[in-house]
Amino acid sequence: MTGARPEPQRRSFSSQGLELSYVEWGEADAPLIILLHGSRDHARSWDWTAAALVGDGWRVVAPDLRGHGDSQWSPDSAYVTSYQVQDLAELVDTLAVPRFSLIGHSFGGTVCARFTAMFPERVERLVLIEGFGPAPEVFAMWNAQGSVARSRQWLEARRKALARPPQIFASVEAACAQFRAANPDLSPEQVAHLGRHAVRRHGDGWVWKSDPQMKHFPPEDHYAETEDVWRSIACPTLAIRGSRGFLPNPFTDGRCELIADCRMVTIDDAGHWPHHERFDDFLGELMPFLNAKAMT
Repeated sequence: MTGARPEPQRRSFSSQGLELSYVEWGEADAPLIILLHGSRDHARSWDWTAAALVGDGWRVVAPDLRGHGDSQWSPDSAYVTSYQVQDLAELVDTLAVPRFSLIGHSFGGTVCARFTAMFPERVERLVLIEGFGPAPEVFAMWNAQGSVARSRQWLEARRKALARPPQIFASVEAACAQFRAANPDLSPEQVAHLGRHAVRRHGDGWVWKSDPQMKHFPPEDHYAETEDVWRSIACPTLAIRGSRGFLPNPFTDGRCELIADCRMVTIDDAGHWPHHERFDDFLGELMPFLNAKAMT
């Protein structure tokens, strides 16, 4: 993952009253792939993947989700998945490409899956990297907890977060040190790049770009992550998980089996970010899957 990478062009679009940012690599007439990052991440997290895809002849677009990167924060902390799906739909209309492929990591995978289920005629290929959302046992736990208790828990967590001042770092390096402590499997190069694009100036210091409210999903969210989503995905799908990932395994809980055409791949000795932690292994699975389109 070393060496020079092409710098993307930064552009913007409007969605639901917010000005949202995206970056773009490659030629405008090349086949399009849209990449969606996960919660509290940013579009520049895809730089290494984008460089490989552009080298293989793709046009690559990666948005900063609302409340992340260089996109605006929602003034009322409207970060429910449905709003994110609509933002993706607005981006797709802005790009004016009838068919394209989608790659999503973590929460971005949840957004990609729901969009693909809703608009199967638009998506040619789908890649979900640790991106299946809540598992059946999580829904069972929520049902046992009850909507009232979950609502109170969400409300109290939001109020505490709103009352808490932002964490201010004296330097980018200080922010990167915290980021590295939470992600020890990343290389120093990855930490420096991801950390640099994750912070912005705040007075004499630096703060994270992502809205801390993003982590507090309301009880009503994820209501649409039902079997109907997975059954409605019509395109070939590549599901990738890390062998040490902390999310429930969609390969064994039945979710992947609901997708009509799903290839399941586990990348050994990788955690929640297999596309960073085992980049070459990730590309070894991704490229043949994408290039197989010429055979279908």
